[in-house]
Amino acid sequence: MQPFSFHTVPHLIIERGGATRLGALVAPRFGARKTCLITDAFLYRSGLLSAPLESLRASGFEVLVIDDVQPDPPDHVIEAIAVRAWEFGAELVIGFGGGSSMDAAKLVAVLLAGTQALSDMYGVDKIRGARRPLIQVPTTAGTGSEVTAVAIVTTGDTTKSGIVSSSLYADMALLDAELTLGLPPAITAATGIDAMVHAIEAYTSCRLKNPISDMLALQALALIAAHLVRACEDGTDLDAREALLLGAMLAGQAFANAPVAAVHALAYPLGGRFHLPHGLSNALVLPEVLRFNAQVPAATEAYAELATRLLPELTGDAKARATAFIRQLKALIAATGLPHRLRDHGIAQKDLSQLAADAMQQTRLLANNPREMTEAAALDIYRRAW
Repeated sequence: MQPFSFHTVPHLIIERGGATRLGALVAPRFGARKTCLITDAFLYRSGLLSAPLESLRASGFEVLVIDDVQPDPPDHVIEAIAVRAWEFGAELVIGFGGGSSMDAAKLVAVLLAGTQALSDMYGVDKIRGARRPLIQVPTTAGTGSEVTAVAIVTTGDTTKSGIVSSSLYADMALLDAELTLGLPPAITAATGIDAMVHAIEAYTSCRLKNPISDMLALQALALIAAHLVRACEDGTDLDAREALLLGAMLAGQAFANAPVAAVHALAYPLGGRFHLPHGLSNALVLPEVLRFNAQVPAATEAYAELATRLLPELTGDAKARATAFIRQLKALIAATGLPHRLRDHGIAQKDLSQLAADAMQQTRLLANNPREMTEAAALDIYRRAW
């Protein structure tokens, strides 16, 4: 066995209704009382925060809610949130919402220490010094951001940049499936497929893949595949919602240690240039990236192993099972109702060359792919997905 290390959030709470007693869960672990809760305006207006805020205040926390987060938050928005949190004197940061809110909370917790500018953090292991205590509460089942050491920032009109550092692991994450009840089918589908991609790419990553990440990826994939369509069809199915939330968290732990690859590299330009939701972007390129990867033995074997987990009745050699796996994923995406061609989302054929060029800038991700990705191959994948 190759040597490996594994990192994750030190304290996880999975509890239906846990958000309604957030203060009681947080108070014994954190002495800080001036708390900044970071979320988005829609979530704040929805009333979903009312009970958690009441619980925090009843437990003695003074809370500033900042609801300025937008999808794929730009750098200047994160910097402005950090200034407001600093002026308030925040000693504790809570991210409450989807991946964008949780990513923003990670970076605000670091920026509050006042030792480093956001512009100095981009890349891997560039964060220096301490951060404020950090709690994450996801309201979608997809990004796994509550247990990852990654934050994604929009750094220009069409570009996204990643910040990767162990400093971004939260001190505590609370998973309450009741917070995800009633999510629209399209959001349920996109976030669920995002989590599936995390599991698949962690399992096939050519860097840092290890027995623990493999175990988590397999379990995550099984949970999500079994419950995604069910949750899309009935937004009130709490058992399905909880399975997706747990699956997304397990997938997050997997890819936090065995990083994602070409699916994400080709998805990011779709979000940057066309502002498509990240999970949807992953769904649009997933089958064709897997088809491309499956031409090399390492990926073929891995996809065959994943196929056996999802479809235990499968027979045949590794190539046949890998092909069946990709076919099953395409069918699952279709069953969720997501429009699954690039042209369904306003992307023209003339845009594909630029997308391929943009994808090649994602060197941090492409380095993890089981097959070398070229610009010509990326263009072919976009064409097949179009």
